[in-house]
Amino acid sequence: MTKFTLLAATFAALAAAPALAGDPAAGEAEFKKCKACHSIVAPDGTEIQKGGKTGPNLYGVVGRPVASDPDFKYGDGIKAAGATGAVWDQAAIAAYVVDPAAWLKQVSGDDGAKSKMSFKLAAGGEDVAAYLASVAQ
Repeated sequence: MTKFTLLAATFAALAAAPALAGDPAAGEAEFKKCKACHSIVAPDGTEIQKGGKTGPNLYGVVGRPVASDPDFKYGDGIKAAGATGAVWDQAAIAAYVVDPAAWLKQVSGDDGAKSKMSFKLAAGGEDVAAYLASVAQ
């Protein structure tokens, strides 16, 4: 393979990858919809976002394996997705918040997978994902 062919293949792969550009400031505002169930609390106890405990703490969620917060009791659907080795990245979070059950079905391969998360965020998922990535840096 020539250097040109390798370079062209690399650029083609990058171009085919979905672009995910979120605005952390907009995501912080959008996260207000998530606070009913989720908080963002740093390991030292600092409350970045005070919120509910129905959902897991979202501090450091980007880069964390799915369903891996030891302090949270997950449902079967998300545990099945986690068993695949899936890791939360910004694209996964953005897709999950649009339709949690559909995302779980796709990742786990289980057409019967269900999510305990009943809220769907029709728009702004990329922004929320960018915000979540920004708060744990």
